[in-house]
Amino acid sequence: MFAAPARQAMTSTKPYLLRAIYDWCVDQGFTPYLQVVVDAATRVPREHVKDGQIVLNVGPDATHQMSLGNDEISFQARFNGQAFPVRVPMGAVMAIYARENGQGLAFEPEAAPAPGEHVSGAMPDGSAVEQPADPGPESSPPGRPRLTRVK
Repeated sequence: MFAAPARQAMTSTKPYLLRAIYDWCVDQGFTPYLQVVVDAATRVPREHVKDGQIVLNVGPDATHQMSLGNDEISFQARFNGQAFPVRVPMGAVMAIYARENGQGLAFEPEAAPAPGEHVSGAMPDGSAVEQPADPGPESSPPGRPRLTRVK
């Protein structure tokens, strides 16, 4: 008898969608920005965190040794002239969008795994939503994250 193979957890679509929007931004000459919720697993300069979030310019001119992996995003960037190694778990990414026109994708923030817990990367259905360039306050349901342009 032939035994059915064990079913593996499905890989999240989030890192693939994130890489696609990143490539689209760069190909169009736009500046890709990441909106990130900051938790204990996120390594960013804390002095730039506002309301538990940070917006990062992840364009090729602003980063060095960029790695857009399936579990995390890592790169080096300069903050106030100082090099800083940035590490963002994929679950902490709330949005990626073009600075110039606000087009991109927003994601539901995921809870950070407990220390030592394996990150499965599984996403609930409908987690990626295309955002308008400048959504008004009445266009977002209450309690949902809203993509805002930062100038």
